[in-house]
Amino acid sequence: MKSEYQNVLPRPALHAGASALARLTGAALLVIFASGAGAAPSWQSTISTEPPGTFPELRPLAATYNFGWSGLTAATADVHCSKPSANRFQVEGTGRTIGLARALWKFDVNYRALCDANNLRPIEANQIETIRSKKVTTHLTFSNNRVTRTRTEDTGTAKPKDFSAPNLFDLYSAMLYLRSQPLKERTSQRVVVYPATSAYVATVTVLGREKVSVRAGSYNAIKLDLQLSKVGKNFQLEPHKKFRKATIWISDDQDRLILRVEAQIFVGTIFAELQSVRLDSAKP
Repeated sequence: MKSEYQNVLPRPALHAGASALARLTGAALLVIFASGAGAAPSWQSTISTEPPGTFPELRPLAATYNFGWSGLTAATADVHCSKPSANRFQVEGTGRTIGLARALWKFDVNYRALCDANNLRPIEANQIETIRSKKVTTHLTFSNNRVTRTRTEDTGTAKPKDFSAPNLFDLYSAMLYLRSQPLKERTSQRVVVYPATSAYVATVTVLGREKVSVRAGSYNAIKLDLQLSKVGKNFQLEPHKKFRKATIWISDDQDRLILRVEAQIFVGTIFAELQSVRLDSAKP
């Protein structure tokens, strides 16, 4: 017997949507980026080189996010940010598909990343994805604007892959760097991000301020536009094949929490929304 949902959304679309959500959760929350147009290699000269801003550092926190598409909640993630030592920031996250999406696409992820608390440069990131019965481990090691990726699947370990670019970030360090900036209206930052298996150029533009309500509460928010281009084999920028565009709202306060993300992709609109958050009461 077919599920009632299968009459609303074709099974391939459900699989595609669940797969997209799995990747979103694997990134631990944040970072859905929209696609961008191709460009010449001169893009490297447009990358932001400003040092980390003077905005207060992120306090230790525990947060829960829900993810979904086409009106369905399909995944959830728990995220913990901390400062385990004076010169280290750390994020740990776990995520999984739930409900109908889990019946179609069983996915679990564990994510951990470290960055330097002084300059917000990435140190390492480790992601373990379990897709149905298949386990994939991706480990990133960063040093001197270079990342070495090691990827292990059930069939064995692939040959390590290196990538170099100026001011290179992973997802976590990119988030910390961007939130440290003044974020004045109509200003932009452009960074190179290596989330897991490929590099992307992300352009973040401040669109304005507005009030936003999410499950965790109502906030004064900063509205951001995010665009993404993939760095191809010859360092040419290529459009993303699945993501169309995205908007992200962060709280306009000392914490600058990610509140909600909306991204239009090939199967519809994906969202991520803050459900609850617990912050360390101590000042950073």
